[in-house]
Amino acid sequence: MTDAAAEIAELRARLAEREAELAAARAELTGARLLIEQYKAQLAKLRRMQFGRSSEKLDRQIAQLELMLEDLEEGEATRTAPSLDAGNAAPERRQRDQHHPVRRPLPEHLPREEIVHSPGDVCPGCGGTHFSRLGEDVTEVLEKIPARLKVIRHIRPKLSCRACEAILQAPAPDLPVEKGRPGPGLLANVVVSKYLDGLPLYRQSAILAREGIAIERATLADWVGHAAWWVAPLAGLIGAHVMAAPVIHTDDTPIKVLAPGNGQTRLGRLWTYLVDERPWCGDHAPAAFYRFSPDRKGERPREHLSGFSGVIQADAYTGYEALTRPSGLAPPGIVPPGIVPPGIIHAACWAHARRHLYDQYEKTKSPIAEEALRRIGRLYEVEAAITGLSAEQRRDARQQLAVPILDDLKPWLEAQQRRLSAKNTLGKAIGYALNRWDALTLYVADGRIAIDNNPAERSLRGIAITRKNFLFLGSEAGGDRAALLYSVLETAKLNGLNPEAYLAHVLDRMAKGHPINRLAELLPWNWTRRADKLAA
Repeated sequence: MTDAAAEIAELRARLAEREAELAAARAELTGARLLIEQYKAQLAKLRRMQFGRSSEKLDRQIAQLELMLEDLEEGEATRTAPSLDAGNAAPERRQRDQHHPVRRPLPEHLPREEIVHSPGDVCPGCGGTHFSRLGEDVTEVLEKIPARLKVIRHIRPKLSCRACEAILQAPAPDLPVEKGRPGPGLLANVVVSKYLDGLPLYRQSAILAREGIAIERATLADWVGHAAWWVAPLAGLIGAHVMAAPVIHTDDTPIKVLAPGNGQTRLGRLWTYLVDERPWCGDHAPAAFYRFSPDRKGERPREHLSGFSGVIQADAYTGYEALTRPSGLAPPGIVPPGIVPPGIIHAACWAHARRHLYDQYEKTKSPIAEEALRRIGRLYEVEAAITGLSAEQRRDARQQLAVPILDDLKPWLEAQQRRLSAKNTLGKAIGYALNRWDALTLYVADGRIAIDNNPAERSLRGIAITRKNFLFLGSEAGGDRAALLYSVLETAKLNGLNPEAYLAHVLDRMAKGHPINRLAELLPWNWTRRADKLAA
């Protein structure tokens, strides 16, 4: 065999080996992508199950799936990185792009730093030095500058008057923590990191230690206590604002609290009371007010809602149902459209009713459950079409479009229930809806009432995620602090604000002696309007 033939044979062998490696890599990639799609389907299913349900086990399953997806997608990115072989780079990139989300443009509000890459001053082809500009290509890369701490030195010179020897000195700066070291920005960051990002104080202390800054966990806890003290009056105004609304959403979530004395934990509750009139363009600014209680006794919502008159949108917890006036729970047509009777009226949640039926469909693939879900889906189609209309327009549309669906749905459900035994789980799921029919259908009589309680559930979802990162609250007082801070932070989010920037602003203003009779100026919705005016 000649040298050329041997070289060709060697090249063919290397090519065959390369093709085998590529085939194996493609098979591995295909398997990984199938697994990713499988995990995404499971994740979507678990998230659907989250509606109307509070379950730590469910939260853990979702978190575990998200972590597995992260690992798989990171592995896919590694496998599909551009090859050193230029001939294979483009096809690999095209194949990868088909499986990745569409890239969104980077936000306009971010500052831009421009780096111009010059191709040179001499043409590599002919040596020419005169060029005509044809345009330019721009590639935007998102970069993060590590958080940078700095020390601000407040220097107050002491002066002595030569005429009378009086001593002059400016007063010490007003800070959120008296004689403490944190500025309002750092204090806001500690609070937001703990309550919104789920970063416990001991981990924040360790992160600061990596920067060479020794701040003990107990010191950080003291800072958080000061922040809660400053915002307490503001949280009170938020609570009064929520309780003045005609319709509020409410829900609760468990949170572990350290019992005094024995070192054991018990289950407390965080309750949310939320107003959001944006779906019907109401005048009440969106806000969320939180309360803590050491248990879930029915007296807790009774205490929280004392003095409230209107509609509460909630699940079927007996503590809520006990508050309502039976005469207020009237089917469509009994309550004059747009008028809420005095007292507290319970509007139930269609997401919960649907959840029970969906569970049965998932377990048994029952055609009855499937048909019930289809009919309930038509109610949600009506809601999607009327979001953003006025309360009167929403009521009229529901009367025309949703009431006929409900008029057909109830007798159909009753007929299906009669066919099933009393112990049948599908019959119980149907009974859940029929037993609360008046509360479930109240929404069609008033455009201000939502079809479900999802706004309240969303306001607790972040708490359910972050509570896994701090094992328990240290005391009932810690629960009260958490409620105050969540009220301010979540209300800021509802009003489209950056909660950390907003809290830093509030702490700075409060520490500098903002007048108590002008406290309403610092409420998130007023701060938003003021910022809009300044921008204009």
